Amino acid sequence: MEITRRDMLAGAAAFALASRAGAAPPAGIPDKSYRSAFVIDGLGAISDPDFKPGMTRFTPRGLAEMRASGLTAVHMTVANPGNEATLEQAVQEIAGGDQIIADNADILLHARTVADIRAAKASGRIAIVYGLQDSALIGPMLDRVSLFRGLGIRVIQLTYNLRNLAGDGSLEPANGGLSKLGRATIERIEAEKLLLDLSHGGQRTIAEGIAAAKRPLTISHTGCRSLHDNPRNVWDAELKALADKGGVAGIYWMPFLVPGGKASGDDLVRHMAHAVNVCGEDHVAIGTDGMLSATVIDDKARAAQKKFYEDRAAKGIAAPGEGADIFNIVRDFDTHMRFRQLADALARAGWPTTRIEKVLGANLMRLYGEVWGA
Repeated sequence: MEITRRDMLAGAAAFALASRAGAAPPAGIPDKSYRSAFVIDGLGAISDPDFKPGMTRFTPRGLAEMRASGLTAVHMTVANPGNEATLEQAVQEIAGGDQIIADNADILLHARTVADIRAAKASGRIAIVYGLQDSALIGPMLDRVSLFRGLGIRVIQLTYNLRNLAGDGSLEPANGGLSKLGRATIERIEAEKLLLDLSHGGQRTIAEGIAAAKRPLTISHTGCRSLHDNPRNVWDAELKALADKGGVAGIYWMPFLVPGGKASGDDLVRHMAHAVNVCGEDHVAIGTDGMLSATVIDDKARAAQKKFYEDRAAKGIAAPGEGADIFNIVRDFDTHMRFRQLADALARAGWPTTRIEKVLGANLMRLYGEVWGA
C-alpha cells in the first residue's frame, strides 16, 4: 500500500488532535498477538551472555533470555563468508551446530521444513535454519549444492562483499553483475528447492539475479539505499523487482542504516516503513545480522571490535560505515527483548497488528513454504 505525503500529514494532524483531547498515544502490540506471532530473524544468531568455550549446554540466564525473547526461528550462517571458507570448514561447522542443537534439544530444533518451524513454535523452542553466506566454496562444483542440502542447508547466498566466480559483491567497483556460473548456480539452487539469497551483492548482481530467478527469493539482510546511499543497501528498483517475484527483503539492524553508523530505533522503523511502501507489506521482514543478547560495551568489547574491524579491513571486506568503534547494533533495541520492542515501536507508529505480524515472521513463513515446501 502506498503511503503518500498527504497520508502522513493527515496522520500527524489526527495524532495532534487526539493528544490535545487528552487521548493517550498508541500502545504497543497486544501481548497475545506478539506471543502467537511467528517471530523470525531472517539472518542472525542466538547467543548466551554467560556461555564459555568448552560448554555444551546453555546457561540458565541464556535459556531464560531465549525463552523470553519470543523468537521462533533464526537463519544462521555456517562457514566464514568472504571467499575464504572451505568445504571442510563448512562441514565441521554444520556438525558443530548439530551437536549444539542436540545438547540443547529442549530449546533448539534444526529446521529443514516449515513444519519444523511450526513444531518449534508449538513446543516453545527456537528453530535454527542453516545457511551459507557465500557460494565461493561451491564454485563450479555445483553438485555441492545437493551435498549441502543433504547436510541441512536451506539458504544459499550467492556473493559476499567481494567478487567470486558467481558474480560481483557489493564492494566491487566494476559492478560486473552475474557470470555464466552465477546463473547456473541460481538454477541449481532453485532445482534443489533451496532459498536463493542476494544479500551483499553488487547492484547489477542483485538486479540480474532477480531477473534470472524463476522462484521467490530473498535479500535476507539489507537496508534501503534511497534513504542512505551505502553499497550494502539496496535501491528501490531492486526491492520492487524482488517483491514482484514473490520475494522478501529483511531489514538489518546495522550501521549502514545511517551516516555515521550509529542507528536508532527510529532509523530502523524508517527503513522498514520505506521498504513496505516500496515492496508492499507482504514482502518485508527482519534480518538483524546480529546476536540475540545485549551487547556489553566495555574495554574488552572495544578491543575486540577494533580487531574485528581491522581484520575485515585487511581482507578488503569491510563496507563503508564499519569502524573500529562502531558496534553492529540498533542502540534502542539492544536487548534480548529486541523483537518485542520493535513490534511495540511499529504499533506506536500506527502499524496495524496484521502488518506487524507479517514483518515479524509471517512473510518469511510464506516464503519458506513456497520455496522448501511444507
